[in-house]
Amino acid sequence: MSKLRITYLLLATLGALLPMSYLAPWIMENGLSIGGLITAWQQNAAATGLFWDLVISAIVLTIWVLADTLPRNNRLPLLAIPATFLIGVSCGLPLFLYLRTGPTD
Repeated sequence: MSKLRITYLLLATLGALLPMSYLAPWIMENGLSIGGLITAWQQNAAATGLFWDLVISAIVLTIWVLADTLPRNNRLPLLAIPATFLIGVSCGLPLFLYLRTGPTD
């Protein structure tokens, strides 16, 4: 495996673990409340700005994954879409790059 692929895989792992280390305690305290999350994301202008930045980034990443993956008939990189929306862009983007580069890189 190339150093680049290893880097993508490490960043995807970090991009899953680090955000979840903050989200998991919040969920334990508040329950799995989508409304509660949205309220928390809108506590101030900085949080709201970051929320919209990530939403737009997730949508763009999804479009890119679909546009790049479907014509190639390589479905494995599609796993980046649920990773993006269930974990975050910090996991979905490096996961997509890892899966896209494939073992021949």
